Amino acid sequence: MTLPQWLSVATLAGMMALFLWGRFRYDVTAVIALLAALLIGVVKPEDAFKGFADDIVIIVGSALVISAAVRRSGAIEIALGFLSGRVKSVRSQLLVLTGSVGVSSALVKNVGALAMLMPAAFQMAKKNGANPSVFLMPMSFASLLGGLMTLVGTSPNIIVSRVREEMTGEPFGMFDYFPTGFGLLLVGLIFLRFGYRLLPRDRRAAPTMGEALNISGYVTEASVSEDSEAIGETIAEFTERHDNQIAVMSLLRGDMQGTVHPNVHLRQDDILILSGEPDALERVIARDRLSLTGEGKAMAEGHEGDEIGVIEAVVTTDSALIGRTAGRLLLRERFGVNLIAISRAGEHLTRKIGQIVLQAGDVIVMQGPVALLPDRLRQLGALPLAAREMQLGKSKRGWLPILVLATAMIATATGVVPVAVAFFAAAGVVVIAGALPVGEAYEAVEWPILIMLAALIPLSESLQTTGASDVIATGLARAATMLPAWGAVALILVAAMAVTPFLNNAATVLVMAPIAAVFANDLGYRPEAFLIATAIGAGCDFLTPIGHQCNTLVFGPGGYRFSDYARLGMPLSLIVVLVGTPLILWTWPLR
Repeated sequence: MTLPQWLSVATLAGMMALFLWGRFRYDVTAVIALLAALLIGVVKPEDAFKGFADDIVIIVGSALVISAAVRRSGAIEIALGFLSGRVKSVRSQLLVLTGSVGVSSALVKNVGALAMLMPAAFQMAKKNGANPSVFLMPMSFASLLGGLMTLVGTSPNIIVSRVREEMTGEPFGMFDYFPTGFGLLLVGLIFLRFGYRLLPRDRRAAPTMGEALNISGYVTEASVSEDSEAIGETIAEFTERHDNQIAVMSLLRGDMQGTVHPNVHLRQDDILILSGEPDALERVIARDRLSLTGEGKAMAEGHEGDEIGVIEAVVTTDSALIGRTAGRLLLRERFGVNLIAISRAGEHLTRKIGQIVLQAGDVIVMQGPVALLPDRLRQLGALPLAAREMQLGKSKRGWLPILVLATAMIATATGVVPVAVAFFAAAGVVVIAGALPVGEAYEAVEWPILIMLAALIPLSESLQTTGASDVIATGLARAATMLPAWGAVALILVAAMAVTPFLNNAATVLVMAPIAAVFANDLGYRPEAFLIATAIGAGCDFLTPIGHQCNTLVFGPGGYRFSDYARLGMPLSLIVVLVGTPLILWTWPLR
């Protein structure tokens, strides 16, 4: 090899060593590698930042925003809730959860699909007295397999599509990945249905700050809207439909406070005093289209167009709230905020929120302009608690993100617009339409991933520009001359699968895809099968909690140890190789 080729390979080897060392975060490691490549001349200055304008960065960022909008809508949770009430055994619920997250991962980025459905796993586990760790790792693995089915399910599919376009002039389409991805998801679900027993039964997550605070029994006030599913139900039917996770403490109809009798039928405009844990109240309000009393009204002057949020706080001993009610304090009129929920230890609150006399130690939920809430809490003498996601009063545009996503997928599948344009437009629409607040949209974007991608794109191209990828691929081709065709495909699949735990799935494809393409050319084969093998191998890290964000996401909540991943992941990796190789060859002929 020439000196530039050696330097290119050495830069990537050094980057991999930094990834293994773990001293720097993966995006910082990628930036260090890019700076090193610039310093030694492997990457030209004019090419250093071309990755930031690459379609891959736009698609991945937009997909994350759309995923957040779908997750916030609660639409998939509602559909899953319909199924979960009809399956009781742990194995059946595991199949529902893994199947749901697998299918969802084809529609939104797999890490977004997993984040959407993790709360449902905790609900099912709590209802059955099961350990959430039984569900979480299988769900993570199912999300990885489901992401293999479409172009936008996972970053590796997007990257290999671009490599194919550079080689043949034609990218992979939205559903070109489906035959292999669906086959692997199917066998993976069957394995996970029984293989979950390989996981230790004693894994428990460390208590969260919210659990340490032991805040439960919130009381909130909501009215029955005209399109609510609760209209016509008795109170008993209403609470039973929600698995008795909430209680109706009081019912107010007009100026009369009605007795909470189980056989009382609910009507439009009834005001319900609901008690329950925050997540249960969120689900009831979202699913039954209840309206929080005072929600969004009388915002502070000058903040009418600001993003509205909620914050959880405790009333301190010297607070101006003590001994007063929200109605008497005129919180909306004077402070531009609403009191929408209260929790008081050891007491069941049954009065309207605005009529409850506040005490020191009460935990309250305030709603108002995000920029204004911290200052208002200081004025009122309330101390913000450790951040916990509370979205009482979710977006009413529940199905809009689903429709926007479907439109984007159809537009790209039919070739009407490029993928980057379609998904960028879809992300813009869900924000403009109010299905996702602007602040949450920015929070949803995993900026370290985008920085890493942008930094690695010129680095991976340096392998091609210096000719290093040709040299490596030719060496692999010589080693594979004695192998049958299926052996050559399996070699690339195993190589990508072995590298991705140490790099990152996107980084693995950026490095491996050009090598796989040249490897196929040297053997006289078409590149498609080898590119698909690269994407599958990079997308299937079942051995560590660090190779993919999905595995990292469940690591803490599941209370897993590092070695637990290999216990369940090693046999699944073997299944992917044994089943994936013939599926690839059947779908993508080599000649």
